[in-house]
Amino acid sequence: MTPARPLLAPDAAAAVLAGSRDTLRAGTWDDARNRTDRIALWTRAARESVSPLEYLERLLHPWVSFVVMPVFALANAGVAFHPRDVTDPVAVAVAAGLVVGKPVGIVVASWLAVRTGVARLPAGVGWGALAGAGLLAGIGFTMALFIAGLALPPEARDTAKVGILVASALAALLGMGLLAAVLPKPRTA
Repeated sequence: MTPARPLLAPDAAAAVLAGSRDTLRAGTWDDARNRTDRIALWTRAARESVSPLEYLERLLHPWVSFVVMPVFALANAGVAFHPRDVTDPVAVAVAAGLVVGKPVGIVVASWLAVRTGVARLPAGVGWGALAGAGLLAGIGFTMALFIAGLALPPEARDTAKVGILVASALAALLGMGLLAAVLPKPRTA
């Protein structure tokens, strides 16, 4: 229900913001009269040149990504965490499948596709970056919980959930670490 179109037409926003440039260049900025009103007008023009939907999406993205989704995922896991469960064979097998199996499967399937000519790596993407992305695929939290719920008997589900939680954290750390090591560093201006 949030509008997906900007409230202010691009031409109107450009005219207001061009007026701000003229005001600053004309040297009238030191005149304190109406300065606050001008700033409010420019802020409103800049804000309304973007749709309310896009503005809210940008505003809420960090909260949803780093607070809401992790809390939701952990709440839906519904498992009591006991350190001894980390060494349970079911937890170890699930973790190995996510941290080793998924990345190996992704890299091998990609290598075969490139080798046979079915696909090619995108420009600027090397095998290290692909391996890092494969590791990040090991964060398959929701689907892994779903499959564990279908495939395992009730007494093994809690330890599988522990394995999924540990594997997701480990896959995230390893994937981010590998990508930080192999991807080019951004240039600072």
